[in-house]
Order: sequence, then structure tokens, then C-alpha cells
Amino acid sequence: MQATTSFSKLFQSRLLHQYPAALDREGISGKRVAHRLSELSRIGLTEDQGSNRMSFSEEERAAKELIKIWMKEAGLSIYEDGAGNVFGTLQGKDQSQSIMSGSHVDSVPNGGHFDGPLGVLAALEVAQAWNETGYVPETNYEVVIFTDEEGARFNGGLTGSRAMAGEVDMAKQVKLTDYNGTPFEEVLKQCGLSLKNFSESKRSLDKVKAYVEVHIEQGKQLEERNLSTGVVTGIAGPSWLTITFKGDAGHAGNTPMIGRKDPLVAAGEFVSKLKDIPGQISSSGVATVGKLEVLPNGVNVIPGQVKLTADIRDIDMDLKDRIVEKAREMITEIEEKHGVQIDVQETLNVTPVKLSETMQQIAAESTAYVTGKEAFHLPSGAGHDAMVLGRYVPTAMLFTNSKDGVSHNPKEWSSLEHCVETIHVLKHMLEKIDQTDRSDLE
Repeated sequence: MQATTSFSKLFQSRLLHQYPAALDREGISGKRVAHRLSELSRIGLTEDQGSNRMSFSEEERAAKELIKIWMKEAGLSIYEDGAGNVFGTLQGKDQSQSIMSGSHVDSVPNGGHFDGPLGVLAALEVAQAWNETGYVPETNYEVVIFTDEEGARFNGGLTGSRAMAGEVDMAKQVKLTDYNGTPFEEVLKQCGLSLKNFSESKRSLDKVKAYVEVHIEQGKQLEERNLSTGVVTGIAGPSWLTITFKGDAGHAGNTPMIGRKDPLVAAGEFVSKLKDIPGQISSSGVATVGKLEVLPNGVNVIPGQVKLTADIRDIDMDLKDRIVEKAREMITEIEEKHGVQIDVQETLNVTPVKLSETMQQIAAESTAYVTGKEAFHLPSGAGHDAMVLGRYVPTAMLFTNSKDGVSHNPKEWSSLEHCVETIHVLKHMLEKIDQTDRSDLE
């Protein structure tokens, strides 16, 4: 407990160091944001001073309960659905629809303290600022904490937002087991939820006027340009290709180089050339091989089989398909060149989401107004709850500068100055959305 308290104090002190007090205006308090980030950092603190708040865990629950206290302080009424999503509502003049903003508080096993919590606390800070300055929105404003965004427990993700949108296939969901082999239904029971209520979490999204999510960039583009805030153009959908290269195993010393059918050489050529394909087709496409298995994996043995997974992403579905097709063409060429057999299985294909042009324009105008700099637009290579909401309601994302682009790591860091500037952008943006008809946000 003492070590946790000590870390929390140091964390808050580091946030407040050289923080420009001029950013405390219009009801927004950097000190309050720093305090709340530091208090959340105590929950699930790891030995590496990272965050370990698995979805549906006691730690995720504790984080939600703490934020509920802050929601009440901000004058919000609180509702929790069957998936564990928490909604804090600031009542507007027209209660028939709402504007929504938030993120998540679950983490990867040894993650950082900004991925997720920043988005929740940014949304909450706007609500508190409005409450303290007497601003009454035209429509209801909802601060949301989505459950299980990261997906670390069940190798999935976006569970809460998908449940709210009615996208969860319950027949598949009930078959899931976590890293301990515990069935999904039992995990729900352990945290006070039920399968029945989870399946009934869908809500009418036609009454949600817009959704805006703040998140750390998870990249270096804003840092390289010395910008606090970026406007996200779209969220990439991954395609995963599991590729198996089969050749002839043999003794490394007794098998001549001529005539070998070495699957690792073939796989190596694929890996080295894959990186060049996205740039030939798209400015936002990426391709990665992050997992590779060699059999029998002996020092003095020519491999008999190599299995790898290629992760290909883009924010445009057609462009992503073209990258995948180009990769498949290259595989055919490599197969013929090296005399090996190559099997390709597509194990995942997620549709990318292009975010509303109008919402991007509002975000860009708000960024320029707050920061005095022209807005920088960039894609998101990672998935977010905004990806789900973006299929149903006008949606936008704001990225916050992340030091060295580090994410999902205890070293994850965003300066308080950058965080609060982004919160000001969010506030300005939400106020513009509040004055705009939903039909004009599409």
C-alpha cells in the first residue's frame, strides 16, 4: 500500500511539473485531471509500475466505482448496463437524444496509465466544467466507460461497445474462456453480471447524436510535429493471414545448397518484401509479421515447416483488399521460385471505419481554435470503441501526443499540458456539436 501511495504521489507530481496554469480556464482544471489520473494509477499497479486491470476483474470494477464517485461530484446521474458499461449523464434541455464521449479503464497485463483512462477523464472533465460554469447542453451529455476494450482476457475486445450496439454473437460469446480456462458466463457471475442481462445490453443508437473519443496516439507523429492534439481520419481494420510454408527438412551439413526446398528462406523473402507493398497502394496501409514459428527449430536442421501471421491494415477497405491481394500474388511467386508449398488462411477480416467528414471538420476547427495551430489529420492503426460507434452514429476521435509513441507499456506517458489542451479541444468540439442537428453531422 505504501509503495502504491508513493508511486501515485510521484506520478501526480510529475504530471504537474511545469504545467502551464494558463490552461486552467473555463472550468477545466489540470490539477483535478492529474489527481484523478494518479488515483486511477493506484488500481492494479504492477511491480514495473504499470497497470494491470483485466476486463471483468476486481481492478476494473474498482476503477469504475471510483469514477462513479467523481461522476456524482460532477452532477451526473449514473446508469450501468448488463455488459458493465457505465454511463454518467448530464441532463440537457432535450432529453430525447444524447451526445456521448468516453473510453475504457481496462488494460493489457502490464500496460500504461493513459490508454483508456485519459478518454474517460477527458469526457468527465468537460461534464464537470459545464456543471461548474452553468452550461446546460441542448441535449443530454453522457460520459461512458466501456467494458473490455482491450480484449486481453478473452482474445477479443470492444466487448462493451459491441454489446451496446447489438453486435455480439451470443452463441460464440458463451463459448469463450479466459486465460484461466474460466467460461465467459462464470466470469460475468464473478463480477456481479449475468448472461441474460449482458445479452440485453443493446440500446437504440439512433438516439445518440454523436460520439467523440479522446485517446493517446500510440505513435510518434504528433510528437515529431510538436502538436498536442490530432484529428483521426479513420480506424484501420485488420486482416490476418496465417501462412504456412512447407518444404523438405534435412541435415544442415549434408544437404547441398542446390536443390534445397527451405521454407524458412521462402518465408524470409516474404517477410522482407511484405513491408514494401502497402506504400505501393496506400498512404495509410501497414503490414506486419509479428509471429513466426519454425519446425523443428533445430540449429543444424533445415526447417520442414514455417508458420507465420501477417497483419495487414488500412482505413479503407478497398485499399486493404488490394494490399492483401498483392501479398497473395507475391506468395505465389515465392512458392514457384523456391519449390515449397504455401498454404494461406485468412483468420480475421475486420471492416475499417472512416470517420465522419463533418465531425473531422468540427474537430479540426476546434483544434485550431484552442491550439492556434493548423489541425493535423492522421489515421488510427489500432482499434477503439469509436470503431464500433462509427458504424452507427457520427463519430470522431482526438489523439493526444504520446511520448516516444509508447503504448501498452508502463513507460506510456502524455504530458499534462498536452492532455489538458486536448480536453479544451474536446470541450469546444462538443459545444459545437451540441448546437448542430444530427442530420448535419453525418
